[in-house]
Amino acid sequence: MNDLGKVNLLFAALLCGAAFSSWAGESGTELLPEAGTPSGGDSTLQSAAGAVALHDFRGKVALLNFGYTHCPDICPLSLGFMAQALDTLNDEELQHVQGLFVTVDPLRDTADLLHEYTNYFHEKIIGLTGSEAAVDVAAKQYGVQYFLVRREGDPADEYAVNHSAATYLITPQGVLRFIFPHATPPTVVRDAVRHVLAGN
Repeated sequence: MNDLGKVNLLFAALLCGAAFSSWAGESGTELLPEAGTPSGGDSTLQSAAGAVALHDFRGKVALLNFGYTHCPDICPLSLGFMAQALDTLNDEELQHVQGLFVTVDPLRDTADLLHEYTNYFHEKIIGLTGSEAAVDVAAKQYGVQYFLVRREGDPADEYAVNHSAATYLITPQGVLRFIFPHATPPTVVRDAVRHVLAGN
C-alpha cells in the first residue's frame, strides 16, 4: 500500500472509530476487534454460481464483510447498513460496486444458503464460503478474528461464532483503501465509495 493509501486508511479508522463497540449480545455472540493493520489480498471462495475471486471484480469497488447466517444481531446490522449504502448510489454508480459477504462458519453456511441470505439484503451482495482452510486464509488477509463458542449440553451444530465485523472497501485496482468499523453509518460508506469511484 502506498503512503496515500495508508493515510486514507488511517483517516477512515479515525472517522469511523466512534462507531466501533465491543459487546456481547443475548446469544453470547461477541464482536471482536480486527487483528493489527491488514493489507488485504486475493483469494478464491465459492458462491452459489461457482468459484469467485476478488480479482474477478477488478474495475469495481468491492465492499467486503465477514460474518455468518446464524448471527443474531451483528451480521444483519452490517449487511443492512451495506444494503442502505448501496441503495443510496445511483444506477450508474451501482454498476461499478460489488458487495461481498464471506462466512466465518463454513461448516453450516453452504453457498446456496448464503445466496438466499445475502439476496434478502441486496441483490448486489454475493455470499461466499469454502473449506475451513480457505476461509481462514481470506480472514487472515483482512485481520478478521473469529472462533466458535459452544455451551455445555448444546448439540454439536448449535453454536455461536465470535467475530470481528468491519467492512472493507477495496478499490477497482484491488487495493484495500478503507476499513469501516461495525455500525459505521451507511452515508459514510456511500461517500467513500463515491470518493474512490471519482478516482481519488
